[in-house]
Amino acid sequence: MNFFRHRPLGLLAPALLIAVAGCSTADDSDAVAVPTPDGKTAPLCRDLDKVLPRTVDGQSRRDPEPRSAYTAGWGSPAIILRCGIVRPPKMVDPKVAQGEDPNAIGGGVNGVDWLMEKEDGGTWRFTTSGRLAYVQVTLPKKLSGSDHSAQVLMDLAGAVKKAVPEGLASMRY
Repeated sequence: MNFFRHRPLGLLAPALLIAVAGCSTADDSDAVAVPTPDGKTAPLCRDLDKVLPRTVDGQSRRDPEPRSAYTAGWGSPAIILRCGIVRPPKMVDPKVAQGEDPNAIGGGVNGVDWLMEKEDGGTWRFTTSGRLAYVQVTLPKKLSGSDHSAQVLMDLAGAVKKAVPEGLASMRY
């Protein structure tokens, strides 16, 4: 059973109010680790790159270095998207599925399911669930309110739905 399918945006929004206050990219720099998707996932990520919006939460697209079809960015410091990452361990953690992990919650935004994880240092990241490729979005510190994080996920939902079909992504770690 996919627990993300049954959590409405209403459950995600309160967590966003609390969680996003500490959002940050890993180091707020222009360099981003490029994922190495497998042969089934790579074409989906390249398709996603072609349909990503020019602006997200009012920020213009400004891709990180090194340039790759598997990464994208908007604004400075950047909202960072990485496609083709490995499945986050919390995605299969029974405590998350049962709502018992205060550092992770699942929810849906505009037809795309997301896992929201609190990272070490208080940062947060969002990873798609129930799609044939894992897409991860990390927000910079300056986007400290739930309005921003919800808007980012809404702005990206159409592209994710268009390029990355629903299904089970690769099981690799």
